[in-house]
Amino acid sequence: MQTILITGGTGLIGSRLTQYFSSKGYKIIVLSRNPEKNKNNDLVTYAAWNVKKQEIDVDAVQAADYIIHLAGAGVVAKKWTEAYRKEIIDSRTLSSKLIVDTLRKHTHKVKAIISSSAIGWYGPDKEPNHFFTEDEKADTAFLGHTCMLWEQSIEEAATLGIRVCTLRTGIVLSEKGGALEEFKKPLKFGIAAILGSGTQVVSWIHIEDLCRMYAYAVEHAEISGSYNAVAPQPVTNTMLTLTLAKRVRKNFFIPMHVPSFVLKIMMGERSIEVLKSTTVSCEKIKRAGFTFLYPSVEAAIEELID
Repeated sequence: MQTILITGGTGLIGSRLTQYFSSKGYKIIVLSRNPEKNKNNDLVTYAAWNVKKQEIDVDAVQAADYIIHLAGAGVVAKKWTEAYRKEIIDSRTLSSKLIVDTLRKHTHKVKAIISSSAIGWYGPDKEPNHFFTEDEKADTAFLGHTCMLWEQSIEEAATLGIRVCTLRTGIVLSEKGGALEEFKKPLKFGIAAILGSGTQVVSWIHIEDLCRMYAYAVEHAEISGSYNAVAPQPVTNTMLTLTLAKRVRKNFFIPMHVPSFVLKIMMGERSIEVLKSTTVSCEKIKRAGFTFLYPSVEAAIEELID
């Protein structure tokens, strides 16, 4: 039985990955600031770490065959004050530093680190019909710079002879929360809320395909470097909103645009994330042999919404 150490394991993606890998017979160790609040079982245990103090349960690291690194403060969770911008970056880079320093100082058996990143690396679309690929430089805006520092911080592990793969993740569609839950809220009142013009492209992925991609990266030694974790068929915000509305409300809804200036007032700089168009390619991971269960947003939403 092989062991996977997961950081950020109590979040939306981490919780699902814990279930997914334990169902495949892996033993899971989840790093947590408060491990005592969680119950251990035969396949899932919790161990302590504190990124700010650069403290970690060394035994947990030494028990791991693989590390999945998801830890990081939520990008849209709070207003982007100077202090929260720093927290967004530090929570990613300092957690990577803690992992790499621990692996450097202690004997271990870690074969690979699969780290989260984001398509914020690319910034907004630059021209029509252009798909961003992994070899393009990071955008110079805040999120692009954050992703660059994030990836660089964990790539340090490669200097120790450890295989490193980063998955630049798009908007994750899940029935347990996240973006899809936010899209569903106005539908309770019969409103399909189209954000801004609605023409902005959303590069998304079904959470099941994301879990399968992490597993593919763990189990295939040739997978290293950066890969885009997005579905083959990106859609406009309008198409995503109306597809969801039809599934949830049949034909009993009213499409309504939420003006960009309203979103900017409500969200501040974070509105960039919901208004920008980012068209991202998944051809690299497909060439590596990965196949999608949910390539279209229609198939994804049909599966996610009862």
